[in-house]
This record gives sequence, C-alpha cells and structure tokens, in this order.
Amino acid sequence: MQLIRGIHNISRDQRGCVLTIGNFDGVHLGHQAVLAQVKQQALQRGVPSTVMTFEPQPQELFQPERAPARLTNFREKHLALRAQQVDRHIVIEFNRQFASQPACEFIENVLVDLLGVKFLVVGDDFRFGRGREGDFKLLQQAGIEFDFEVVDTHSYRQQQHRVSSTAIREFLKAGDFSAAAAMLGRPYTLSGRVAHGEKKGRTIGFPTANLQLKRLHSPLQGVYAVQVKMGSRTLPGVANIGRRPTVSGERVQLEVHLFDFAESIYGQHIEVTPLHFIRAEHKFSDFNALREQITKDATAAQIFFANGY
Repeated sequence: MQLIRGIHNISRDQRGCVLTIGNFDGVHLGHQAVLAQVKQQALQRGVPSTVMTFEPQPQELFQPERAPARLTNFREKHLALRAQQVDRHIVIEFNRQFASQPACEFIENVLVDLLGVKFLVVGDDFRFGRGREGDFKLLQQAGIEFDFEVVDTHSYRQQQHRVSSTAIREFLKAGDFSAAAAMLGRPYTLSGRVAHGEKKGRTIGFPTANLQLKRLHSPLQGVYAVQVKMGSRTLPGVANIGRRPTVSGERVQLEVHLFDFAESIYGQHIEVTPLHFIRAEHKFSDFNALREQITKDATAAQIFFANGY
C-alpha cells in the first residue's frame, strides 16, 4: 500500500481513484465492509482504492478534552488498513488552516483536480470545510457537476448488529475483550517500540518494558494480564496502562512486566494484547505500598494464565 502524507505530496500522475474519507479508528468489521466495497468499485473502474484519514483526528484539534480515546494510533491504523489491501492511504495534516478552507475549495481543489475522484464513500454525517459547511448533500451535488458518484457508508454495512468504534471502546472499558475482538475481527492490541523509562520497576524486582501510546487518550486504564508478541515469541505478563500517579507520571503509557524474562529489548517493536482486567489504577501512599500491590497484581495474572484463561 502506498502511503501519501500531506496534500502537497499528491502528484498529478496519481489522479483517478475510488475514495473513502473518515477516521477509520480501529479499522473494525464495519470499516472492513466499506473497504471491501471500495476495492470492488476501484477494480471495476481500473483505478486505485484510496482511503483518506486525518492526523490528528478533527475533534482532537478542536475539542481535545472531549475527543474519544483512540483505538489505534497512526501506525496501528496504517498497518490495519494495509492488511485490508487498500492501494493508497492519504494522510492529511489536520490543522486550523486546512479546516478553514471553504468546502467548495476542498471539493474542487482536492477531490476533483488533485485526486480525480470517480466514486466517493463517506458517512452521511460527514462534515467538512470552514464552519463545517460541507455535508453529504453538497458532495452529492458536486458529484453531479463533476461526474463522480457519492454514496454513504451505511449502504455497505451488512452486519445485523451495528459495529462501531464507540461500542468497541465501551467493551474495552468493561474488560470484555472477546466482544471487542468480535467487532474488530481480531484481538485488540497496543503496540510500539520499547523505550527507556525511569527504571524504578527494576529496583523492586519488577523491570518493565515501556511503550508510549502516542495518542491523546487511551481506551484502557488500569492493570491487566497480557500477552506480548515479540518477533516469533509470545510471552505472558502483567501491564499497567495509565499515568502512574504514585510516581507523579504525566503521560499515559503502558508498562509491561514479562514473567521469567531478563533480556534487554530496548528499541524492539512489541505488540501487547490485554486478556484480563485485574484492577483500576490508583495512587498509593508510598513506593512500598505500590511494590506490595504490584506483587499481588503479578500473582493474579499468573493465576489467570495458570487456569488456562
């Protein structure tokens, strides 16, 4: 799949596509149904299937405190789209300048002149342009004028039960990972490269691999029994996802302790699959109290794995 970052990197020889626009957070089964139809329409027309997403997502720019927790950061989303065998992924830098352009300019300059859209799929609630003036009806009118077809994503969703990123977030929050996986079409994971942390865990016998989650808000907070995929190996562990209030942490991050593991894995890419919720994150009175609780958490996770989960 070709990745195009920024409108300025779209070349004239890339005109002509079947396009869908949206957040595609999670790339769940509902998204996958849309993408399958986009690919089919693209094949019929002999043009690339193309997905346009925005970084950051619009609400993260305008209402950061109210923006929903992201199921996937940029890298995770891109890899999930690539797994669906889409031809192109266009990532637009969403800033106030881009958001302030008139809706008609976006249609004519980007959709028509740059991309040469032949067929467009968007949600019927899709809004765009200055003051969110652009809507589905305006796109349909533009389609008549510039000769491209516009349909809404609901036309391509065939599941009996509505699949949504919101529903998946609720399942994750409730610790129902099976229900989340059923909507995603795969287990829910968090991934990234192991970074250097403050190394406080190793002083109490619980060294951790630390991941920056690279998202404004995390859909998970607390302590979990997890599996960690690292290369060809899958290892059990216990993870904390949160701000680490006892040590005055500021950013939400993931810290995972792997059982019976003593290798240095800084810089390696790992994939963490939460399997079982153990407890919520909270602040302890001192480091000794935290150490006692971590010991209990590790024991709880080991019992979970011993029972065959």
